[in-house]
Amino acid sequence: MAPENQTKFTEFILLGFSETPEQQGAIFGLFLGMYLVTVFGNILIMLAVGFDSHLHTPMYFFLSNLSFVDLSMVSTTVPKMLVGILTQNKAISYAGCLAQMYFFTVFIGLDNFLLTAMAYDRFVAICHPLRYTSIMSPELCCLLVLLSWILSLLVALLHSLMVTRLSFCRGHKIQHFICDLDQVLKLSCSDTLINYVLIYIVAGLLGILPLTGILFSYSQIFSSILKIPSTGGKYKAFSTCGSHLSVVSLFYSTGLGVYLSSSVTHSSWKSAVASAMYAVATPMLNPFIYCLRNKDIKGALWRLISRISSSQ
Repeated sequence: MAPENQTKFTEFILLGFSETPEQQGAIFGLFLGMYLVTVFGNILIMLAVGFDSHLHTPMYFFLSNLSFVDLSMVSTTVPKMLVGILTQNKAISYAGCLAQMYFFTVFIGLDNFLLTAMAYDRFVAICHPLRYTSIMSPELCCLLVLLSWILSLLVALLHSLMVTRLSFCRGHKIQHFICDLDQVLKLSCSDTLINYVLIYIVAGLLGILPLTGILFSYSQIFSSILKIPSTGGKYKAFSTCGSHLSVVSLFYSTGLGVYLSSSVTHSSWKSAVASAMYAVATPMLNPFIYCLRNKDIKGALWRLISRISSSQ
């Protein structure tokens, strides 16, 4: 295709999970239900933390930020897919695709950094309890969240700018329900080597390094817990980080599933399903994990519900 014709490219088509009309209703109902549960669950977490003074601590400050990020991440992708199914128009403009890719990358990065900050918070709380208040000051907590936002925004901007230099002449159909960076690069007729090198460098620095920090924190946490003489003390110490450890395991295991499905199986359908688990199911399950395993959150939710009921 001539270069002058490449610049006329205006939109992509998000094929989603299935083009069979009989399956569209089931897919719409499933993702609408998951989206509503995600929105409701994460809003409840944010309200519980915001209105309960008992939860105004670093751990729940990070948790409320995580809930906001999870809510924003699903709102970046799922509504567009639902509208596409409902209207039978799965087209997304080139600018809209870039915007969706940008914000999705931002929120994935924020999830990664916030989980790392929460692991550091649990490390200080269990390994250095006497210094916890002085180390995890409000200033440090706000700084960690601010740095997470800055790094995520810059990384997403870098990826997006690298995509704008590409030309597309291999069709416009994306075998996915979102504008996935890897799927978009596959449609380009330009040299994408630099893009993939950048992806691997960023994944190595901003993916593996935070995970290493989380693993180191928990190695120190488990070592400290084993030194606690009483069984009750060990259980209490472990229960304070059990929810976070479950969320971390879910986040990185589904992320690994996305990587394996795209690089090993080379199946677009499997990649889309793995991405749905990563981008939709994980934000939906996080509030349930914290509500079921955390007595403070359950207590705050009951107090919030009681307050709402009494006001009515």
